Amino acid sequence: MGCARWAGDARAEHPIELIDHVVVIYQENWAFDGLFGTFPGANGLANALHTVRQVDKDGQLYAALPAAIDNSKPPGAPDPRIPVNLPVAPFDLGHYVAPDQLAGNPVHRYYQHIFQIDGGKMDKFIAWGGTGGLVMSHYDGTKLPLGRFAREYVLCDNFFQAAFGGSFLNHVWLVAAATPPWPEAPAVLRAQLEGERLVKDGDVTSDGYIVNTAYTINTPHPPAVTDRARLAPSFSLPTIGDRLRERGVSWRWYAGGWNEALAGRAHRIFQFHHQPFAYFANYADGTAAKAEHLKDEDDFWRDVAAGTLPAVSFVKPNGPLNEHPGYTDLSSGQQHVDRMVRTIMTSPAWRRTAIIVTYDEFGGRWDHVPPPVVDRWGPGSRVPAVVISPYARRRFVDHTLYDTTSILKFIETRWRLAPLGSRDAAANDLTAAFDFTQTPPR
Repeated sequence: MGCARWAGDARAEHPIELIDHVVVIYQENWAFDGLFGTFPGANGLANALHTVRQVDKDGQLYAALPAAIDNSKPPGAPDPRIPVNLPVAPFDLGHYVAPDQLAGNPVHRYYQHIFQIDGGKMDKFIAWGGTGGLVMSHYDGTKLPLGRFAREYVLCDNFFQAAFGGSFLNHVWLVAAATPPWPEAPAVLRAQLEGERLVKDGDVTSDGYIVNTAYTINTPHPPAVTDRARLAPSFSLPTIGDRLRERGVSWRWYAGGWNEALAGRAHRIFQFHHQPFAYFANYADGTAAKAEHLKDEDDFWRDVAAGTLPAVSFVKPNGPLNEHPGYTDLSSGQQHVDRMVRTIMTSPAWRRTAIIVTYDEFGGRWDHVPPPVVDRWGPGSRVPAVVISPYARRRFVDHTLYDTTSILKFIETRWRLAPLGSRDAAANDLTAAFDFTQTPPR
């Protein structure tokens, strides 16, 4: 097949090489049904049948939804805005709590997530969610900025978070496609299970893998974390950053509030565990690679404006703009994503750019689709993913099976990189979301 068949550029040996820039915008803590369960043509709430039923930890059916708990204001109490005794079914949170207001933050930890999925029955989200019936709530994402992009471009409705549980582990999987080992982790941090019973929750598995929030000896980490025995050694796993550097491909991780965090003046809700590369030895304190590749979000805006956007960009907004329930609202982050996407669209880089907007994990919320069974780490629940590009299909719902490592596979395919592990090697690479015969804007 001659390269001249691909629209707009005879240099491309393979159609994916029409993409020169990949921008990954990584938001926080929403399950697919939580935002896009009402999206036309998607596998959404209309298809939810037996997985709507919910049981308690003893397997007894709930007759009605327990009171929704608002833990955005410690210690947490029933949210008076949300009616009690709602039927056991998904409900539109927008009827009671506007998306620009705070609401509760369901539990989203490794073992609890496995228990919620309950072998694919998806029936213990209330039981392990810690916020009553709130886990069954959703917003109508079609009315949000990301929903408008999803209507115009591609919504992936079969995209799963790479690993069970929360943000730390799924950020590591985004860049390394692996769970970090810590064989010498102290006993106080290790979880204890007896069969399928969680005797003691912990951040590290009994056999020494970090699955919930932890920190390494590298900075920045929260100022309150001063006991070095609770700090893991720098991770030595290979990362997508390493693969790109080996190929001479430019890349950056842009984090909102990064410079202030490095200076010891982190924003009140800056999330240290959302900075995965900082955990790795190759990007440890004092390394040239840390200075070159780990940047503040302010640098992202400057790079877009100057036409110096690297080949691969990861953008992690600061806490107030990441959409994480409990400490921030949904609307602010959605508007921020809208601004980022539209700014890229008006830049010279746009005509050869692929933007992937997705979420690190489910945030404890129910989703009706059981994840595929792959390995002990995941995948976990479905999360939204929207692909935006001049080469993206138009007004398309992509039902292809993906997970977070599909982003890595897309990058690896584009720049001919070796996979990081078995999961990204086997993943579908997002190219089903593209039509490279289109002619991009001039």
